[in-house]
Formats: sequence, C-alpha cells, structure tokens
Amino acid sequence: MFTAHGASHPGNVRKINEDSFRIDDGLGVFLVADGMGGHNAGEVASEMAVETIMAFLRRTYEGDDVTWPYGIDPKLSFEGNRIMTAIRLGNRRVFKAAESRDEFTGMGTTIVAALIDGDRLVFAGVGDSRLYALTGGQFVQLTTDDSWIATLRKGDPSADLAKKHPMRHVLTNVVGAREQVDLEVLERPLADGDVLLLCSDGLHGELDDEAMAAVLAGDAEAQAMAETLVKLTLEGRAADNVTALVIKYRADSA
Repeated sequence: MFTAHGASHPGNVRKINEDSFRIDDGLGVFLVADGMGGHNAGEVASEMAVETIMAFLRRTYEGDDVTWPYGIDPKLSFEGNRIMTAIRLGNRRVFKAAESRDEFTGMGTTIVAALIDGDRLVFAGVGDSRLYALTGGQFVQLTTDDSWIATLRKGDPSADLAKKHPMRHVLTNVVGAREQVDLEVLERPLADGDVLLLCSDGLHGELDDEAMAAVLAGDAEAQAMAETLVKLTLEGRAADNVTALVIKYRADSA
C-alpha cells in the first residue's frame, strides 16, 4: 500500500505555473510535467501531456478495447508497455497541437511517470523532471536527465559542470518537440518503507540531495513532506515553478 500527495507553486518570479501533476491512487499512477513554450503554451503542453497519458493508462487498466499504435515491446512487462505507449501518445498529441496553432509553436514538456504495481515500481522520464527514491537509507536519483549536462557527464562523471556550463539549462529531449520521442522504461522492486519523490527542476535545481533526503527521511506523512519541500524551495530564489510529489510505500505484510 502507499500514500501520496503533491504540491505545486509558481515560484517567486513567474506568474503562471506551467507544471502539472497527477495522482491516481486506484491506478497507482503518478505524473509530474514541466511545460515550456511562449504565450502560456508551456501550461498547455504539460496539462495536455498528463491528460493524454492518464487517459490511456485508465483505459488499459479498465480493460477497454484499446489500440496500441506503437506495438508491444517484448522486453518490457505489460505495465512497462502501458507507460511507454502512454508517453508516446502524449508526445504525439503535444507535437500535433504545436504544429496546428501558431501560438503553440515550439511548446513541449518534460514528464516523469511512476506506476506502482504491487511491490514493483515502473517508471520513465523525458527531460529533466526527476524521480528519486529514499531506500535502505540511501537517497538515489532513479531517472537520468535528458540534458547537455547529463550528456557531458557520461563522458566525464567527475566533471563539475552544473553551475558553470553555458548550456546547463538546455534539454536534449522533451515531450512534443519531435514526432517521435525517445525514452527508456525501467522497473525495480519496492521495499517496505521506501519513499519516492517526483519533482520538476524548479525543486531539484534549488535544493541539494541532502536537503531533499532530510525531508524524506522524517516521520511526516506524504502531504507534509511534499509541502515542506516546496516551502523550503520558496525560501530560496525559486525562480522557476516548483512541484513535489511524494509517495510513501508500505509492504502489505508490514
């Protein structure tokens, strides 16, 4: 079983919140999206993506007769294929909308998606919204950013580039930028007491790992944790929108 809560805020600078998130306890699905684009198109892109992803996941959960337009990847579980197809459908919808209206040109969104199926976690990310886990006393980032910084670090893991590289904010992959989106779906077991955090870069760009881990390691409920993470971010610059979605997992036998 699990409990989950999300909190979001425009931040201290921006007037519009282009982040979107979803929690569906019945489906065990959790999403955070961070939109981008001019004329409020980022807000449109993130909301459009999460709506499309949730619609497909809901139909496939309920057993509806659904077309799988991208086929089935035999290397993935059924749940992994659901996540993969849902994100690809979200990408197609955002891409087509960006092509159809001038005010939406260039819009896109990051996405990080998690699905809990019993004691299994299925997840994927596009862009730089992230999924973290506090498990076994260790705080780990489960997703990999699609960014110039992440690409450069693959060549030199010890490089300290985040604060000085001129292209540190540039993403190499987002939902809606191209007709087809590249993504990797991963799975891992969950352990009793695991705490998960889905967040936009407005949060992880301001709070370091130690600060985030300290909040997740406490005894508070998921709602208090999510709200505390946003509050701590707002005490700093918070130049971007801020979203935190916290999940606390308990094994059924615990």
